[in-house]
Amino acid sequence: MLTIEKIKEAQKRIAPFVYKTPLLRLNNLDEYLGCQVYTKMESFQKTNSFKVRGAVNKLMTLSEEELNKGIITVSSGNHGKAVAYAATLLGRKARVVIPDNAPKIKVEGIQSYGAEIIYSIPSERYNVARQLSEENGWSLIPPFDDYEIIAGQGTAGLEILEQLPDADYIVVPIGGGGLIGGLSAAVKELNPKVKVIGVEPALVPRYSESFKAGHPVSLDPNSKSVADALQTLRPGERNYPIIEKYVDKIVTVHEENILKATKFLLTIGKLLAEISSSITIGAVLQKAVKFEPEDKVVFLISSGNIGMDQFNKFENIDL
Repeated sequence: MLTIEKIKEAQKRIAPFVYKTPLLRLNNLDEYLGCQVYTKMESFQKTNSFKVRGAVNKLMTLSEEELNKGIITVSSGNHGKAVAYAATLLGRKARVVIPDNAPKIKVEGIQSYGAEIIYSIPSERYNVARQLSEENGWSLIPPFDDYEIIAGQGTAGLEILEQLPDADYIVVPIGGGGLIGGLSAAVKELNPKVKVIGVEPALVPRYSESFKAGHPVSLDPNSKSVADALQTLRPGERNYPIIEKYVDKIVTVHEENILKATKFLLTIGKLLAEISSSITIGAVLQKAVKFEPEDKVVFLISSGNIGMDQFNKFENIDL
C-alpha cells in the first residue's frame, strides 16, 4: 500500500544516491505558454531520468536472499539504466529486457553500468522477463507496478513542494503510471490545492481509455508513439487506483505536438529533453490544457536520454 509515510521513508533511503534536481524558473517561456513556467529537471538526475528514484528505493528494500537470486527487469530504456545503476550500488549486476528498437543512447546507457541486455520484440518484453525470472529464479524488478517503485518516484513530488510550496499545477508525463502515481499522492496528501495533470500520447492513451471504461484496459499491441518511453499498453494494477484518486485531469497529445514541444524546448527554452519528456509542453502547444497568466505551473521534464540520431524526427517541424 502507498502512504505519504512510505514516500518520506523512500526520500531518506535514496538521498545519498540520487540528486535533488533543480526547479528552473523559465520567464522567457511565459508568453508562449500563458503561465508562469517552471521546469522540474529530472533530465539532470542520476542516469538522466526520474526512474532512478524508484529503482534505488526498490533494490534497497530487497532482502539479501532476493538480491543473491539475481536481478532482472524490463524496460523501454530509462528504467533499465536506473536498475543497472542501482544494482552497482549493491555490488550486483542487472539483466535488462528491452525492445529490439530501443534508442541507441538508452542501450549504451544500460551497458555503461555493466548490465546484460536481452532484446525482445516490443509487445513481448514483459512476457520474456517474467519467463526468464521464473526459469532462473531471478528477482523481477517491475518498471512501475510496485509500491516501492511508486514511492521512490513520489519523492519528486516532495521536492517540488519544498522548492515551490505555492505551485498551482504540476504537469506530468504518463507511461505506466509510476511517476504520476507517486508524485500525485505525495503532493495531494501534503497540499490538496495543487492540481496534477497527466499527459499521454494520443496514440497510446492507456489511462484515458481505462478511465472511460472504468477499469484498466489493454491497448492494441500495435499501438506506438514517437514518445518511446510512454508506450506501456496497460495501466499498472496498483497505479490505476492511485491515479484515479489523486490526479485531477488526463489529456492526450498528438505526435506532431510532441515533436514540436521537443524542438520548442531546445530552440526557445534552451533545454535538451527526451521526446517523451516534452509531451507536457506539447499539451499546452496543442491547447489540451490552458492556464492563467498568474498560475505557477511546474512541467516535469522526466528524462534527458536523447541522442543526436533522434534530432531528425523534429528538425523539420514548424513552431
